[in-house]
Amino acid sequence: MARRRTKKRTHVGASNGKSQGPTANSSAGRAPKSMVIRIGAGEVGSSVSQLVKDVRGMMEPGTASKLKERRSNRLRDYTTMAGPLGVSHLLLFSRSTAGNTNLRLALTPRGPTLHFRIERYSLCKDVLKAQKHPKGGGKEYLSPPLLVMNNFTSSPPVDGETPAVPKHLENLTTTIFQSLFPPISPQTTPLNSIRRVLLLNRELPKKGSEGPDTGGDGSYIINLRHYAITTKRTGLPRSIRRLNAAEKMMNERQKKGGLPNLGRLEDVADYLLDPAAAGGGFTSGSESEVETDAEVEILETATRKVLNKKQLQAYRSSESKIPRKEGPGVEKRAVKLVELGPRMKLRMTKVEEGVCGGKVMWHEFLSKTKEEVKEMERVWEKRRTEKEERKRVQKENVERKRKEKGEGTKDDKVVDKDMDDDEWDSEELEDNDDGEDEMDIAGNGNLTVVRG
Repeated sequence: MARRRTKKRTHVGASNGKSQGPTANSSAGRAPKSMVIRIGAGEVGSSVSQLVKDVRGMMEPGTASKLKERRSNRLRDYTTMAGPLGVSHLLLFSRSTAGNTNLRLALTPRGPTLHFRIERYSLCKDVLKAQKHPKGGGKEYLSPPLLVMNNFTSSPPVDGETPAVPKHLENLTTTIFQSLFPPISPQTTPLNSIRRVLLLNRELPKKGSEGPDTGGDGSYIINLRHYAITTKRTGLPRSIRRLNAAEKMMNERQKKGGLPNLGRLEDVADYLLDPAAAGGGFTSGSESEVETDAEVEILETATRKVLNKKQLQAYRSSESKIPRKEGPGVEKRAVKLVELGPRMKLRMTKVEEGVCGGKVMWHEFLSKTKEEVKEMERVWEKRRTEKEERKRVQKENVERKRKEKGEGTKDDKVVDKDMDDDEWDSEELEDNDDGEDEMDIAGNGNLTVVRG
């Protein structure tokens, strides 16, 4: 009797079934994802809207680049969808009534949240207009950028001085920014996949200087820059580099505007050795040499042909007769950074627990005594207790209704399970009348408190 055929392409257990998708322990499942959002889409203005688009391009490819907000959208709409979509970070841009542009960086589902005031910013189009040879958009955005952080850990205070930002909050800020992009392994990450650099430079407080621009008033200021990495071979004259570029253009079937004109020359040696011939030769030392600090040694990337079994055996037999070269092929390349934009100068004003609504861990403009901190702890403990009591009563009501109906259905169990796993509940999403005060800094430096 013939054996029954088992379908292997569309049924359970097939090679292309669910087992091939990203699991919870796979690298694709752990890759951070972000959403860059405008809070109050019709009120932030055209400049902030363009800044949001530039930041989405900077966060590529792990971000929602084509996200469209509505004026009716609220924060709960995004936090609710963050779990099913695997979003780990929320970047919320908004504008206050005083005209200040603010940025909130929140980790989902339980926070914390960093509050920044954007003091200065430049759009991508402004950065490109200021450059003589701007870098066009290409394959740079297919891989995440390399994150470079500077001065995020300050030196320990001397003479018993109290630091403006506590040490544990500095470590927390560093960890949050490091988690924006997937980690890079030097052993496994190919060099050609790193095409961009995101530079975060913290301005350390200067001794004996005060003011918002110097960082001497205990502020936490971060400068953000976004660059593209470009490389070129070193140790070659300009003429040979032009020939290499011409060969690439011929292979890629591009326009021939960069080809050198050798029609009036008798030999190619005239082009390579004569400085005045067709713009070739060595005209200055700067054209053939670069600074040694900008040079790196990398392995040559050579394309290999796929051989069949017979060709592979013949290649191995011939390779055994030819002595091998010692060491891999190494070439020197000059590294240059071209700014892509945007630029931002961020000033951290507050750190709080939860997603945009929780206990304030640090505030730049407000300081509390030990008694006030204890009182705040008591208020938040009371809120937490009331929340657990509401969940317990709600669960008892569900159990009581289930017993009144009978044994209940599977749908009731699913609902009850979802109630127990309420991970996306935030204190800010509840309508509490005794919420935290919202701080707004006016343009003249005055502090105004808006009661929420």
